[in-house]
Amino acid sequence: MLMVKAIIRPERVASVLSELCDAGFPAVTKYEVAGRGKQRGIKVGEIYYDEIPKEMLMMVINDEDKDDVIKTIAKNAKTGEKGAFGDGKIFVSPVIEAYTVSSGTKSL
Repeated sequence: MLMVKAIIRPERVASVLSELCDAGFPAVTKYEVAGRGKQRGIKVGEIYYDEIPKEMLMMVINDEDKDDVIKTIAKNAKTGEKGAFGDGKIFVSPVIEAYTVSSGTKSL
């Protein structure tokens, strides 16, 4: 099992979630986050924005689904043909175990 965390632009979330669901990956946890990447925020005129609002999508998938999930997220989170700074990041981590809270049973 793998955990995929994608930090993306808020305006791209609906498209990413829709395409993930259509691709057979409906189970996603979504939450609002704020932060900055290597560019250390942005400056617009005289105003400096240190923390940029983003959304984080988190999902646990089978190892063999990794490439499909990453391609789906990247394709739909990208702005424009080439993408742009601030489009986001995708992180993949191993999941050792998962349990269902209500039953206490091991899942996946």
